[in-house]
Amino acid sequence: MTGRTNRLEALHAWLLLLPAMALLVLFTHWPAVGTFIDSFYSTPRGRRRSIFVGLDNYQQMVADPIFWQSLTNNLWYALGTIPVSIALALLMAVWVNDRIAGRALVRMAYFTPTVLPMIAVANIWLFFYTPQYGLLEQVLGAFGVPAHNWLGSPDTALACVIVVTIWKEAGFFMIFYLAALQQISPVLAEAASLEGASRWTYFRRVQFPLLMPTTLFVLVNAVINAFRTVDHIIVMTRGGPDNATSLLLFYIYEVGFKFWDSAYAAALTVVLLALLAAVALGQYVFLERRVHYR
Repeated sequence: MTGRTNRLEALHAWLLLLPAMALLVLFTHWPAVGTFIDSFYSTPRGRRRSIFVGLDNYQQMVADPIFWQSLTNNLWYALGTIPVSIALALLMAVWVNDRIAGRALVRMAYFTPTVLPMIAVANIWLFFYTPQYGLLEQVLGAFGVPAHNWLGSPDTALACVIVVTIWKEAGFFMIFYLAALQQISPVLAEAASLEGASRWTYFRRVQFPLLMPTTLFVLVNAVINAFRTVDHIIVMTRGGPDNATSLLLFYIYEVGFKFWDSAYAAALTVVLLALLAAVALGQYVFLERRVHYR
């Protein structure tokens, strides 16, 4: 009787999971498999059907200088956005978690950029970066700094895009840290205070280790976000100037929908998915030892 009950419970559990699993397979796993298969074929042109070309698309990728530049830009973009966004999110969460006057207003101010669509955010920052008339130019001009085309210079365009992403994402990550901080028992803070621990010691020895599961979750999401950026690149720079802000997903978008080379775009997508999978796996392998689940 017990064995039959266990089988019925297992069947019931699988039936509950079936709708979500079906949607996941239909809209995530199958398209990924289809993209992997398409990367070994040529792009169909009119009446000319696609043919098997093996590794030709990947060989083209190795010899493509724009691909390497886009990948390099994306790595610098990830390096500039991920640590700063997470550090700011943690700092803001610790601040607004304390009993400060007007903390509800501060939380709303931090979270407001998150609820704005990325297209709207990009247009707001376009006004900030407008040469001679933008808000940034007006502020710097008051201190005698000469005018500069921030989005039109290869030296500053990528940094400007990084600033926009940090402004947009830090408040989103703060919500996860704030929720985790509020789950920490106040008894721990009282015990640390009785032991004479400073605020920094309490954060370093108690709060931060307990926040490691949240940090791992936020880090994985931050990495994924860093490699799937395309909307504000289209609005702000379109990959320019001279491909200085062309990120990997934007290049895939251009190849697939501007140049209509779907096979080469599929090969680029496979490389992007493999890169994200390797980074995510590395994060779990190396950080799992430092994560303490309660």
